[in-house]
Amino acid sequence: MPQPQDYQTLLPVIVLAVWACALLLLDSFLIQRKGLTACLAAAGLAITLGLTLSQIGRSSSGFSGMVVLDGFSTFINALQLVSGLLGVALAYAYVKRMGIERGEYYTLLLFSVVGMMLMAQATDLIVVFIALEMLSIPLYVLAAFNRTQAASEEAGLKYFLLGAFSTGFLVYGITLVYGATASTNLSAIFAAASSTSNLLLTIGAALILVGFGFKVAVVPFHMWTPDVYQGAPTAVTGFMSSGAKIAGFAALLRVFATAFPAIAADMTDILWALAAVTMILGNLVAISQTDIKRMLAYSSIAHAGYILMAFVPYGNPAVAPVSIAAGLFYLAAYVITNFGAWGVVIALEQPDGKGLQISDYSGLFWRKRGLAVAMTVFMLSLIGFPPTIGMVGKFYLFRAIIDGGFTGLAIIGVIASLVSAFYYLRVVVNMFMREGEQKIEREFWLDLTWGAAAFLTVAISLAPGWLFYLASAAGLR
Repeated sequence: MPQPQDYQTLLPVIVLAVWACALLLLDSFLIQRKGLTACLAAAGLAITLGLTLSQIGRSSSGFSGMVVLDGFSTFINALQLVSGLLGVALAYAYVKRMGIERGEYYTLLLFSVVGMMLMAQATDLIVVFIALEMLSIPLYVLAAFNRTQAASEEAGLKYFLLGAFSTGFLVYGITLVYGATASTNLSAIFAAASSTSNLLLTIGAALILVGFGFKVAVVPFHMWTPDVYQGAPTAVTGFMSSGAKIAGFAALLRVFATAFPAIAADMTDILWALAAVTMILGNLVAISQTDIKRMLAYSSIAHAGYILMAFVPYGNPAVAPVSIAAGLFYLAAYVITNFGAWGVVIALEQPDGKGLQISDYSGLFWRKRGLAVAMTVFMLSLIGFPPTIGMVGKFYLFRAIIDGGFTGLAIIGVIASLVSAFYYLRVVVNMFMREGEQKIEREFWLDLTWGAAAFLTVAISLAPGWLFYLASAAGLR
């Protein structure tokens, strides 16, 4: 029978799941007050965030070792809940403007966050699979949420089909790992892998990597990303590009650092190649994009490559803790910057599709200077230009990679960042050096979102030590 400690371990996840179920029922009585649904969703996320922060410093395991509470899960869950709150803020005005205001939007978002949080705490491959499906299925529906647009329905269908396809790789990999070790528990897999070298285990780990590769959109498992990002409602894209990436990398780190460190030498070259080709292709293809959503989609692919760099030295005990801390710091930096950039995109987007071309940003500085300055900050942060949190994140990341002996990969990362300056600065040039006349409506929660993100992007870069300390304390041991 489950014990109180089991429920205590998953308390924030349970609370948010119950809140989402209650909100789903309550929404049927709020037909004319859908804005209240958004407020209640934000309240549930805020309460859960408070519970998560109250667990800092605690550690426990539950349900026969299938889930765990530790510094890593607390850090990731807090980041996911912040992403959820930002996702609600982005959607609040967007769904009204686009005529897709339905209360189930926020319920689906909450259920997706529940899956993301469970992913961070899972220490059994079966729970990892359940969490992956729990976070993915609501996103499939959200991607197709704008029923009046064929592009949105197409995005939802593509995401569903390719997501199901990638899940097949993950399940097959879990099957092979179970066949090699007779267990799906990560600690038991580690013990079995340490005592023997098994080709079946290596193949299973590779297939699991493929499954997660689809979720975080690393090359060559990225092909769904541009079409889904472009077709899905922009508020969904903004949330998905951050939340799903956090969950995917959290699971990837938990599984490979806990279960497969014994085969690190076999995986290092594969991770090195995946990180390099993802950075290169993502940045090169982004250059040719004229649609801002597709450009940011390829940007997201490129940044998945940067984050994946942190996994390359995980087989080196002397460097792995710093490298993983750098990866977590960069992940947090990317979430802040990314939400800000998508907030600006939503501020310009109109129901007729205007505001989605890079040319639509022409003259933005002369129409709304705060918005243009904020977008400039986000573009510079994505490049890695000071004084932004993106620059600090890349500094920590490249330093850790060099210390791990992978100087060549760090050089590729630097060159890829220089290439990215071309398409990021193209947006800035349009905003400051060309004329435009598009009207922009002021929306309080949206303005607060991109304004706060711009402030944090600069402010944290001036004193980043506390965030890096939290990332270091959250590292797996």
